[in-house]
Amino acid sequence: MNTNQFNRISIKGYRRLGSVDIQMRPLTVMIGANGVGKTAFLEVFSLLAASANGQLASQISELGGMSDILTRDKAKSLGFELSMRVSEHESLDYTLQIEAKGHAYEIVAETLKQNHDNFKYIERHQFKVSAYDNAHKPFTDWESTPFETILSQMPKARVPANLGKKMASASHYSAYILNVAQKSPIRLPQAMRPVNLPGKNGEDLVSYLYYLRETEPYRFEMVEDSLACAFPNFKGLSFPPVAAGTLALTWHEFSTPLYMHQLSEGTLRFLWLITLLQSPHLTAITLIDEPEVSLHPQLLSLLSGLMREASKRTQLIVATHSDRLIGFLEPHEVLVMDEDEEEGLTQMTWADELDLEHWLSDYTLDQVWRTHPN
Repeated sequence: MNTNQFNRISIKGYRRLGSVDIQMRPLTVMIGANGVGKTAFLEVFSLLAASANGQLASQISELGGMSDILTRDKAKSLGFELSMRVSEHESLDYTLQIEAKGHAYEIVAETLKQNHDNFKYIERHQFKVSAYDNAHKPFTDWESTPFETILSQMPKARVPANLGKKMASASHYSAYILNVAQKSPIRLPQAMRPVNLPGKNGEDLVSYLYYLRETEPYRFEMVEDSLACAFPNFKGLSFPPVAAGTLALTWHEFSTPLYMHQLSEGTLRFLWLITLLQSPHLTAITLIDEPEVSLHPQLLSLLSGLMREASKRTQLIVATHSDRLIGFLEPHEVLVMDEDEEEGLTQMTWADELDLEHWLSDYTLDQVWRTHPN
């Protein structure tokens, strides 16, 4: 585990994640049946990001309110613990507890402490708040808002190791809701402007690829090389202007170039995915839901390699239903999601912690999953 990455998360009372405590790794690919908690796990990071951005209230509302997100009939509060390793022997530990109050909620506890000397940067018990900056000096020149975290209200520069900034930056992408319909943003010409990512709905894909070609040609060539590996007849991308300051994107494979509105859904999704994964500007945590949607199985080998490479620049958490994708991964990259038969709650186990040695001598990981998914 690299330093300045999150190395552990504990979740209590969130949907099916009634009691989960898992070590985090640079690349996490979750697989499990429908309704077992994969999306809920991604939601937790989006909720924590919103809480670090001062948007906890709006995010809880967007998720359906406290009554919808609490573990049904088993929880009256949400509890989160998140640890970030900052050196070989030192970590920062953040905890947050949110309790339901009728249709509303109350933040009843919040702490941020440095484990080697147990120093607390934040200590909150209901309305009693103590906060200290990087220099361990009391931080009191503000009034706390009771429905938002103290972490979100302290200037991020005064929080050790940028923990709040890293939490707040978690970005959620969903391949299965990516809009690739005709006249969708991803298929239309886009403004010639500097952007760092292709956009959650591909609204900046053309702009980003053009900017990447102009500023980091080596990385742009890596995108084209990935496309050439996936599509043997692919020759390159170009950006013909269509109006002042507006560019189209053309795909060169045949004698006549193809425009974005002529590309298949699978090709568009793959172009968007590899552009995202190749970006040098990925946030500290990147969440991707079902990247395999519309992709031919032969593309999954290339996708797994790109995810592994991206996990050197971002903590990548992926939810998938594809056993074929799992076949191109290593056991230490796969998090198996299962349901406790008695409680109906999620259980999470790293594949390399299962007794797989005997099975892997005769089968690939995806064959093991298909034959013995539990």
